[in-house]
Amino acid sequence: MGNGLFANCCRQVTDLLFQPRGSDSPDERSPLLPKSPTSCAVCPEMPEAAQCAGLYPDIIPSEAVTGDLQKGTEYIQDPSETEDEEGTVTVCDRRGLRPGVGTAGLLQWAEASPEVTVLPADLGAGPAGLVDHAQSLGACQSSVKLEDSGLAHRSCRREEHVAAAEGGDAGPGAHPAGQSHSEGQAAVRSDTAVAGLDSRLKHRGPAPSRGSPGTASSALPASVGKTPRAQSTVVLPVPPGKVSPEAWDTSAGFVVTELTAYPGGRSSCDPDSQGQVLPSNQQKKKRKKKKLPLPEHPSGVALMNGSGLHDSLKGEKDARQNGHEEADPGEDGNDQEVIVIQDTGFTVKICAPGIEPFSLQVSPQEMVQEIHQVLMDREDTCHRTCFSLQLDGNVLDNFAELKTIEGLQEGSLLKVVEEPYTVREARIHVRHIRDLLKSLDPSDAFNGVDCNSLSFLSVFTEGDLGDSGKRKKKGTEMEQIDCTPPEHILPGSKERPLCALQPQNRDWKPLQCLKVLTMSGWNPPPGNRKMHGDLMYLYVITVEDRHVSITASTRGFYLNQSTAYSFNPKPANPSFLSHSLVELLNQISPTFKKNFSALQKKRVQRHPFERIATPFQVYSWTAPQAEHAMDCVRAEDAYTSRLGYEEHIPGQTRDWNEELQTTRELPRKNLPERLLRERAIFKVHSDFTAAATRGAMAVIDGNVMAINPSEETKMQMFIWNNIFFSLGFDVRDHYKDFGGDVAAYVAPTNDLNGVRTYNAVDVEGLYTLGTVVVDYRGYRVTAQSIIPGILEREQEQSVIYGSIDFGKTVVSHPKYLELLEKTSRPLKIQKHKVLNDKNEEVELCSSVECKGIIGNDGRHYILDLLRTFPPDLNFLPVEGEEMPEECKKMGFPKQHRHKLCCLRQELVDAFVEHRYLLFMKLAALQLMQQKANKQESSGALENGASPENGAANSERSESEDGKIDDNVTGLDQVKELAETIASDDGTVDPKSREVIRNACKAVGSISDTSFDIRFNPDIFSPGVRFPESSKEEVQDQKQLLKDAAAFLLSCQIPGLVKDCLDHTVLPMDGATLAEAMHQRGINMRYLGKVINFITKTPGRAQLDHIFKIGISELITRSAKHIFKTYLQGVELSGLSAAISHFLNCFLSSFPNPIAHLPADELVSKKKNKKRKNRNLGNADNTAWASMTPQELWKNICSEAKNYFDFSLECENADQAAEVYNLQKITLLREISLKTGVQILLKEYNFDNRHKPTFTEEDILNIFPVVKHVNPKASDAFHFFQSGQAKVQQGFLKEGCELINEALNLFNNVYGAMHVEICACLRLLARLNYIMGDYSEALSNQQKAVLMSERVLGIEHPNTIQEYMHLALYCFANSQLSTALNLLYRARYLMLLVFGEDHPEMALLDNNIGLVLHGVMEYDLSLRFLENALAISSKYHGSKSLKVALSHHLVARVYESKAEFRSALQHEKEGYTIYKNQLGEHHEKTKESSEYLKYLTQQAVALQRTMNEIYKNGSNANIMPLKFTAPSMASVLEQLNIINGILFIPLSQKDLENLKAEVQRRQQLQESMKSGEQLEAEDKAVEEKEAEPSMPSVAIPLTQSSA
Repeated sequence: MGNGLFANCCRQVTDLLFQPRGSDSPDERSPLLPKSPTSCAVCPEMPEAAQCAGLYPDIIPSEAVTGDLQKGTEYIQDPSETEDEEGTVTVCDRRGLRPGVGTAGLLQWAEASPEVTVLPADLGAGPAGLVDHAQSLGACQSSVKLEDSGLAHRSCRREEHVAAAEGGDAGPGAHPAGQSHSEGQAAVRSDTAVAGLDSRLKHRGPAPSRGSPGTASSALPASVGKTPRAQSTVVLPVPPGKVSPEAWDTSAGFVVTELTAYPGGRSSCDPDSQGQVLPSNQQKKKRKKKKLPLPEHPSGVALMNGSGLHDSLKGEKDARQNGHEEADPGEDGNDQEVIVIQDTGFTVKICAPGIEPFSLQVSPQEMVQEIHQVLMDREDTCHRTCFSLQLDGNVLDNFAELKTIEGLQEGSLLKVVEEPYTVREARIHVRHIRDLLKSLDPSDAFNGVDCNSLSFLSVFTEGDLGDSGKRKKKGTEMEQIDCTPPEHILPGSKERPLCALQPQNRDWKPLQCLKVLTMSGWNPPPGNRKMHGDLMYLYVITVEDRHVSITASTRGFYLNQSTAYSFNPKPANPSFLSHSLVELLNQISPTFKKNFSALQKKRVQRHPFERIATPFQVYSWTAPQAEHAMDCVRAEDAYTSRLGYEEHIPGQTRDWNEELQTTRELPRKNLPERLLRERAIFKVHSDFTAAATRGAMAVIDGNVMAINPSEETKMQMFIWNNIFFSLGFDVRDHYKDFGGDVAAYVAPTNDLNGVRTYNAVDVEGLYTLGTVVVDYRGYRVTAQSIIPGILEREQEQSVIYGSIDFGKTVVSHPKYLELLEKTSRPLKIQKHKVLNDKNEEVELCSSVECKGIIGNDGRHYILDLLRTFPPDLNFLPVEGEEMPEECKKMGFPKQHRHKLCCLRQELVDAFVEHRYLLFMKLAALQLMQQKANKQESSGALENGASPENGAANSERSESEDGKIDDNVTGLDQVKELAETIASDDGTVDPKSREVIRNACKAVGSISDTSFDIRFNPDIFSPGVRFPESSKEEVQDQKQLLKDAAAFLLSCQIPGLVKDCLDHTVLPMDGATLAEAMHQRGINMRYLGKVINFITKTPGRAQLDHIFKIGISELITRSAKHIFKTYLQGVELSGLSAAISHFLNCFLSSFPNPIAHLPADELVSKKKNKKRKNRNLGNADNTAWASMTPQELWKNICSEAKNYFDFSLECENADQAAEVYNLQKITLLREISLKTGVQILLKEYNFDNRHKPTFTEEDILNIFPVVKHVNPKASDAFHFFQSGQAKVQQGFLKEGCELINEALNLFNNVYGAMHVEICACLRLLARLNYIMGDYSEALSNQQKAVLMSERVLGIEHPNTIQEYMHLALYCFANSQLSTALNLLYRARYLMLLVFGEDHPEMALLDNNIGLVLHGVMEYDLSLRFLENALAISSKYHGSKSLKVALSHHLVARVYESKAEFRSALQHEKEGYTIYKNQLGEHHEKTKESSEYLKYLTQQAVALQRTMNEIYKNGSNANIMPLKFTAPSMASVLEQLNIINGILFIPLSQKDLENLKAEVQRRQQLQESMKSGEQLEAEDKAVEEKEAEPSMPSVAIPLTQSSA
């Protein structure tokens, strides 16, 4: 078998491993995952060398797959058993495939590599629940027999500092239980073996990680026996502005160059910056050769527009375009500077009163306060809040870092000393005790307060997971599991119950410790008692019904003699004086003592991720009926209008603007600084969002006094907690020309998008306002931080840049121009001149509405960024302007209700990238023609061409023999040329200049020496006039805008539909569809066009699911528009009646629901006619009650027509459900999520024609819908992207390390909970799984599921995906019943969110069917598998390989049931598909034909036996038949195949081939050119996807959903 072919197989495998499909497809599910390059997993334009280096996935020798793991995939529990297997299962580390490593055999590579993974060792150490770290160290050493014992140490301890990586050892000083942590890394632990560790996460956000003795830590995947290398090293170069930050891999001495991230989300395809793996000196040479002088003026930089493909042309050339910051010319030199953050943890002993001393592991970076937090969360010390820590009698300062404290070292004894209380401390104490009592109560999550949210995973796993295997059942558990799912989960079931969405959790019926704990009415203490030390009084009723009054004094808590009606503050007898309230209550109530300790035990057993606060509030759209319990702290919070954190922050209210701007000014020169800065920015943003949301609700509920109370309600503005609030109405006809109130309603979201964009560009010295947009009760409120001094001045005086009247008076300012110029490149904004009312030219670098104000703090603020992006001409008809043909065909331009329609940033980027490719092709073609002409006049080449050109041309002709696509090297040549022109060194011949000039002109570039497309956002703005001098420029700009509008219709919408057809995009609900549209730059107002496009697509049936989601999104969005205005007319007392009436009209089959006016509950005797109507909106408060279903649906249809230009064919909910095959429960979910309505969790009967579905009791709450900026963790994101790229190239091990590093940095910035961390954990789990570390995969995936539930919502499509992955890893860990429970949960959620008819359902049902087959539930299994077969045939076409696989799975079950005829029938179908698709000689076809033979034999044998029985009656001689129950290993193998996970079995011969391959690759490195040729050959082979038989490498060609 040829080496080239082998290389190809491997490359295909890596493509398959991480193919774009639903869950892991970068684009769909998570905002994080970048879209993989469209062509193939490895970019086409990447030089061969770079590809060669990484085409193999980690290779798992077949014995590992088939041998050990076959017996029910049980784990080897005892590490000693695995000693003799070390030879067979050494996994070759990716580092082996590096140029520069000799060609020694695989085993030597493994030994030479600092991070060798030896499978049995990891697996063996896993579930044994290692009792403490030392033991795990021993276990590892006993099972890994490597010659170099230092290495064994290292692979166990994982203390790889850079020293270790360079060959020094890990340093004998490392303690057995010690890990090191770097600069506040928060590696997240899943284990709770050391109680209270997780409070770190809770209380302080990002934190140093702490591995606990005896917990297989989750911080690091590779082997469970290691303690987490809690990121001992962070190796990163300094220059922050570089496009490709290079991570130096010190051990091998080569550079891992990162992929540049850019808004399109694809990794850039550029030869010079894409993951090249060259020995470092070569890299340096390359860099020197290409270095160009840094031009003073950005417009001189060639090909550097925005962040398209070409962005990464030269990382070191000009950092501006990355939108991060200015590159200092001085930074050029320190390309190779490396920062190493390093420090080791140590252990201290803690001695607290009343318990045994215990030891605690700490890090020098930590503050003393963090030890306080741990103690307040530990089970045995959680009731103390008011204490100090003392070392040798000296009190430690709370805010000191541990490393600064003299005499604090390994083994020091810290004493916990009780301190006297103050009023503040006493209140904190009571609040903390109340939090402990409520710690298992979910009511905060249902009510959407304090960033609590729901998670139900533990209900389905019953605590089986992640408890380091303490309750792990053996593979023998098969007998006792009940596999039958509830009726509603079975295929074909029509009922969609709602109650199952939030199953009742056992822990929620919390143990009652007290009946009442509340502040006493005798507060505050009178003067004479104050002087006795009384701070406050509490009133308690114990469970035993004893009523007591308690005094909180400076010395602690004691009983006094007061009763409810008489005040007697003297101590009772006995007074039980105790320093902590818990100790006092323990003495007076035995039930309290028992239940409180049980509660704390339960609390610390929960997974930390179930209780850490999320960064932004997540609201649940359903909630069970909850009893409203007495809660003193809640009551106090409600009435003291807690504005932020008065208890913790001196100076009461927070100055939000100062905080937001100061964090942006923090230094960002190196990694630690950037982490600190990003963490601060993120924290302030999430606090600001929470405060703004609370304020906006208070404003709408009428609890805040306006600053202009005399004006009418719509015009009022408010200030609360240093935040400015305004309503989304057109005040003073500001938006008269733009659409009035409608424009005023969209302006805030446009403005927010502008703020988001300018924040992302992050130019030093340019400031934006903190902005949050809140939709609540039908109103839109904009919350902004306040520019210092703005309230004292008139706006006219303060605006020194831009216009306050949409372009009549316009002013400019040199400093603003300078600052905005820096943003113009990444934002593609053209600097332009406009005329003001005096006909003077004014230069601007933004739209006219963008205002610049210098605050009293001297900072330059920009605000009103609502037109940052160019207008969308499809929705802006302009007199006398002719639109392109494509637009007219689709009925554009179309009048929209406002004139603020902008193109999305994603569209602008995609358009520019599209133009750039066009530019390169044009230039390459012209150069080709020139060259052809030159060759005719033979000597021309030497004389005419400049030196560079000559070189380029000769290289070109050499490589032409390889039949390379013109735009591979042609493009490189154009790049060189363009750069030389830009550097303007006069060496370029005029002809080449001409080439570039023509290409620039053709694509609409604003410069004629380089590609640079910019938009002028003021074109077509009403009221903006341009000077005569720029007439031509304006014409060009108009054309560019028309082209962009046409590009959206002719490229982006068809592109989206094509991706849906290929199933690379798999939306499941409205939100995921919207996200898919937005990623391609398609605004939601195009939804009708997208649906129309789908109906005209040839493969219409395969787009059924998209059509259905589109229609339901269209209906619910139209309903939302109506609901908004409907709610504005409702006063607070009628809210629940109005909402239930609306939902009845919208969804119920009851023909004439009657609204109950709120007069029912309270009728006042005297009708007071004079009540002033203070509610915003119209005066008639009961107009809403007259709405009928017919009228509502008529409005929905007309809204759909007017807004989305789509004609709905339905007059009521029942017709809609019937015509479009929609589920009412899905519509209910969509409308509730969009409007913030929370309904009661119960079964709703939508189809009852005799009574309405909803009553007012069913409406529990209405929440705000909040839009805000999401600050990003840029360094972590780069790591994550390079990790992904590595994985796609097959370097699993390095990918794993980069992703681990990313995980740590994410934790550092975001704290423990965030969607991006969720994506990180999911990818890690997948890598762990592929590399054979099942238990680690399980632990990481469990965290991903918990996080997805908490951060995105319990039934978000992403959560459904995570459940499926977790089920697979559970199965691999032999937890069959758990795996089934999880799959059933995923299926239920999917039925609720979408219904049964979805391509993803096929995958889910295949999974369920396989697991059921494994536990021998054949009939049940068939129901799911046959349903999957039907769905696959519909969505993939009956001839697809997926369908063939489906047939095979069904056949296997029939075989197990001994129904050979049916089995044969299905297998034949599968065989036919394989034969037609892949040819007779393909591996798959052969396998299928073998299986057919086997089935035929079995069928014949069975028939014989039957005949025998008929003939001879009961005394027949019957041969025993073989009925095979499937082995767990074979089921797991099929599960891996359908989930797109491949293991490659390798034979000895392959290892030889591999070695030869590596040698060949090394030689290739020398000759780059021939590399390019080979790549072309490789690609050609690759395209023939199915090569004839590849005996030793089994690659299932079903491109099944990787």
